[in-house]
Amino acid sequence: MTSGKSDVINANGFSGQAITPAHRPTQRVLVQSLLLWLFPGAFLLFFYFYPLGAVFHESWQAASYTAMNWNRVIQPLGFTLWQAALSTVLTLAIGLPSAYLFTRFDFPLKSILRGLTTLPFILPTVVAAAAINALYGPRGWFNLIWMALAHTSIPPINIVNTLQAILLAHVFYNTAVVIRVTGSAWEKLDTRLPDAARMLGASPWIAFREITLPLLMPSILASAVLVFLFDFTSFGVILMLGGPGFSTLETEVYYQAMQRLNLPMASIISILQLLCTVLIGVAYTRVNRQVQIPLVPRIREASHNRAANWRQNLVLALLVAGLVVLFVLPLASLAARSVTRLEAERGQRTAVNTGLTLDYYRELFINRRQSIFYVPPVKAAVNSLVYAGETVLIAGSLGLMASLALKRKNLFTRVMDGLLMLPLGTSAVTLGLGYILVFNRPPLDIRSFPLFIPIAHSLVALPFVIRTIAPALESIPESLHQAAATLGASPARVWLEVDWPIIARSALVSAIFSFTISLGEFGATSFLSRPEVPTLPVAIYRFLSQPGALNYGQAMAMATFLMIVCLTGILLMEKWKVFSFDQS
Repeated sequence: MTSGKSDVINANGFSGQAITPAHRPTQRVLVQSLLLWLFPGAFLLFFYFYPLGAVFHESWQAASYTAMNWNRVIQPLGFTLWQAALSTVLTLAIGLPSAYLFTRFDFPLKSILRGLTTLPFILPTVVAAAAINALYGPRGWFNLIWMALAHTSIPPINIVNTLQAILLAHVFYNTAVVIRVTGSAWEKLDTRLPDAARMLGASPWIAFREITLPLLMPSILASAVLVFLFDFTSFGVILMLGGPGFSTLETEVYYQAMQRLNLPMASIISILQLLCTVLIGVAYTRVNRQVQIPLVPRIREASHNRAANWRQNLVLALLVAGLVVLFVLPLASLAARSVTRLEAERGQRTAVNTGLTLDYYRELFINRRQSIFYVPPVKAAVNSLVYAGETVLIAGSLGLMASLALKRKNLFTRVMDGLLMLPLGTSAVTLGLGYILVFNRPPLDIRSFPLFIPIAHSLVALPFVIRTIAPALESIPESLHQAAATLGASPARVWLEVDWPIIARSALVSAIFSFTISLGEFGATSFLSRPEVPTLPVAIYRFLSQPGALNYGQAMAMATFLMIVCLTGILLMEKWKVFSFDQS
């Protein structure tokens, strides 16, 4: 006997120590942790690292490419960096005043306007691009109104296939990041700090520059890096609004793989993009750690006030008007085009009856040309809803397991936490290319296995699920578990009676987030969806790529449906105050 522990002889004749009751809980916890990590870890290994490994292998096989081939890499890389940097600067210029508006002022319909500014970020990029086109395009409302007033047939605004269209679309759907990240930090600031500076004689600008801005700088940098990451991996916007004259790394992967069938070159570009996104993700993680500085929580009544004088009223009016023009008008223009007939259908020779109509919604159910290759848009909507439901189940169950495992703080859980965040910074196009390379034989064949699309969507949604559920689980005091166990409750009943009621709201929010992410995903789906089983974003892109008012109107009708579903989810998350871009 040594320290109360009995020596035993195992079957091989070696001496060891018997496991006493004091050791069993630790062993049980270890086994539970390993079991919780089993499915998320296997999922990540097989459906993320395995396809990425195939992309690395393909690029290694193509390492002997000539200098002319490498020009196809260098030029898109330069433009990708340039447009991402420029888009980030413009987004900050719009996002910071908007964060100030939502942080400082109360005004009618504030929560709805806040939700509408977030909606473009949730929508598919093809829908965001369609909204920009519906307002500013050659047949957009601005041009139509101007041509009607000036009695001309030449549109004065032509931003399609220009850099301006790309920048405008990026500002349109990334401003929400700045509002959420910087606005969240701004709400934690104690307004008494700048007020004290004002009492000591500092002007409002000096108080902002010397006190508020230094405290906000970490969150501003974090939002800037995050916006740069999203602009760097932009796909749908460049594809629809940039045209053939503008090529980023993301679109070049798509062109090389899907149009030129040059998988080695596509793999090289994918690896380069992946390395860049990893570096950007590391930079975001380092910057985001600085955001978690202890700030004095300010008094809520002092943080949201109505405008007190004419100057504040003027600032409030200008900021609200700017947000309405930048965010509400494109979304309203998209919805208006879905119920308005303005031009002839393809092949139509009779007079055009312009005005309000519901024909575009009715046509979603009709195969007018009786084509055997036709897939009704309503079928695409059903496909998207089914895929979204499957994504909720996959991402929700895996995210719950990972969140429970993350409660046990150790080196292994920290490593796994970082690995689970990797899909968030990985190009969806790169992931889709990896699936094509490895899953091309039965039984796991992208042409016949129906779960690849929700699996790809789940990889993107999983980080959001974990970041929503894990904080709720960590907030539960261990004393509640101990008290329930003392009263005789089994572990299963403790989970049902204590844990689940506390995390239920967060679980519902994560389900809504997963659902909307799946509805809007376009990059990986463009690789994985079969022609006969498209999703809504893929169907919208197909209809927008074809001429004719009927095709355009049906695309607007499908985009409006997506917009309504996503807006409902955002308003629910806004109501429950569980919407954050914090990835720390």
